[in-house]
Amino acid sequence: MRMGAKKSPTYRVVVKEKLSKRDGAYLENLGTYNPTREPAEVKLNMERVRYWLARGAQPTDTVRQLIKGQTKAATTEAASV
Repeated sequence: MRMGAKKSPTYRVVVKEKLSKRDGAYLENLGTYNPTREPAEVKLNMERVRYWLARGAQPTDTVRQLIKGQTKAATTEAASV
């Protein structure tokens, strides 16, 4: 779900029904994505992401890449500790 000002987008990563409107009601907010920051800022509640994926939620290609990046970052942090 797009938010932010003109030419300064930020996005909410949300769970929605498949047939709902792009900016319509959503079931749950899972986090945010800010592509304008360097590096891009991604904040996801991975516990809730795993919950919804286990329930059959289908992420978009972009959200799938964000999840993959968050998982990779979490394993890198755990390995360095």
